[in-house]
Amino acid sequence: MSESTDRDRHEQEHFFSAAKVVAALTVCSRVLGMLRDIAIASLGANRTTSAFWLAFTIPNLFRRLFGEGALSAAFVPVFSETAESEGLGKARKLFANALALLAVTTAAIIVAVWAGLAIWALLGHWRVITPLWPDQQLLIRLLAIMLPFTVTTCLLALGAAALNCRGRFAYPAFAPMLLNLCLISAAWWIGPTYRGQTETQLTFIAAAVTVAGVLQLAGVLWVLKAAGFSIRPRLRPVQPGIRRMLKLMAPVLLGLGFLQFSELLNNLIAWLFEASEVRTSISLFGLEFKPPLVEGTLARINAARRLYQFPMGVLAISLGVAVFPLLSRYAARGDMPRLRESVNRAVRLSMMEGLAAGVWLFVLAGPITRLIFAHGKFTDSDAVKAAFTLRMYVLGLWAYCTYQIFARAFYALKDTRTPLVTSCVLVVPNMAMVAGLIWVPALREAAFGVATAATFAVNTALLAILLRRRIGRFGGRKLAVSVARSLIACAAMAGAIYLLRSLLRGRSDLVLVAVCVPAGAVVFLAAARLLRAPELGELLRRPGKANAIEDEVRSHRDV
Repeated sequence: MSESTDRDRHEQEHFFSAAKVVAALTVCSRVLGMLRDIAIASLGANRTTSAFWLAFTIPNLFRRLFGEGALSAAFVPVFSETAESEGLGKARKLFANALALLAVTTAAIIVAVWAGLAIWALLGHWRVITPLWPDQQLLIRLLAIMLPFTVTTCLLALGAAALNCRGRFAYPAFAPMLLNLCLISAAWWIGPTYRGQTETQLTFIAAAVTVAGVLQLAGVLWVLKAAGFSIRPRLRPVQPGIRRMLKLMAPVLLGLGFLQFSELLNNLIAWLFEASEVRTSISLFGLEFKPPLVEGTLARINAARRLYQFPMGVLAISLGVAVFPLLSRYAARGDMPRLRESVNRAVRLSMMEGLAAGVWLFVLAGPITRLIFAHGKFTDSDAVKAAFTLRMYVLGLWAYCTYQIFARAFYALKDTRTPLVTSCVLVVPNMAMVAGLIWVPALREAAFGVATAATFAVNTALLAILLRRRIGRFGGRKLAVSVARSLIACAAMAGAIYLLRSLLRGRSDLVLVAVCVPAGAVVFLAAARLLRAPELGELLRRPGKANAIEDEVRSHRDV
């Protein structure tokens, strides 16, 4: 076997092994995030907590657009190509340039949003527009407090992308823990001092978001400096790679803008169509209607989202983050065979994880939701509604997981237009489904889960077809066999859980979850092993050395 082949295999194993390192750290972060959400949910499912989650959507929108979304998708391929062709020194200058431009852009955005919020508040105070309700005033205050998080989290995401390109995944995966720890401190230590004053408690939690952003940014800058990056932002001179990044970024920004804006619109629909003590009717086209959603809908939807996003973040997103630099390197080298092999391998892993997690959450949605969220003012009735919404969301969990891989494959090829087109085409059907299904008595707030699952399923299928046309066959038969094995293992797991639930009828949710979750996992793993699923071995293989990629890049930086 040639030295080049050994190096390529070593490189590939490093990145797939890194996915498990990222996943392990992400598990810790998601557990802390769940504790954070439990604390906030205990304040109740009402207009006040819904105001917090709607406000928190805004900085998250910009984080996904400029940080983890468009900028990362454009930065990683260009940085990888620059490091491969022009050397690491040039790539580091590109990073410093991008850091400065991102800081200026996001700072300008939050100043503009602050100005808009101030004008809205003043117009309401002067009664130029309809006076603001208390929950609207709280929404403005919470959003104004959390806006600086937009700048810090975007800069964190850029720094994390640069570290990932250098094979360093630990701190980027650890950073979310700082956010969760700060929010837990505010919710569980400071909040109880103001027991009964929900708005004050939420204000402290909002302030903790901004403090956490500063701590996260300080940490990533320290790690970047230790890795040899210059952390001094440089606006001039503009590096040639910036123009290539902007060309790649524009369509991704537009496409993600549609997607994230649609999520924001979904949250606004939930907010606007909620009933409350002071709002018992809504006016549409001159007609009065009773709001189709009950108070606290957005808080319950958020609980369902957190539960289905837990396995997605731990499994699929960590895999996508770790594999993206590898796909970008193969694309930059024009190595299509290894690109196809890596895509197939990543899709098989993500599909297996998504199917298993989806079936597990669907079967145990009720006990898990009640166990985690039914505390304080979040009632059992709220938990039942959130569990039904969760079941609708997890119908598409396999698609959420697999989409991460297909989208990154296109970004690695510097094709940001294709994911843009598919995303934009599906925004309107998504919004139409939500707007229509919330009026169906059998669904109501579960309509958000149905629309999301259906949209992602179609989007993932379209990307798979289009990617096959772009890079050729990437092992569809092998993938189909893998999916069949996973489905059989999932069926065995579901049967075992249903049997255990019948045997444990009348027991507490804690007992049900404590018994059914590990038992289901054991049955799934045993079935996968009996079926000789190669994905199982890849998931359980020990991670490789973290510095392997550093050696490979160093040996090629002068080529």
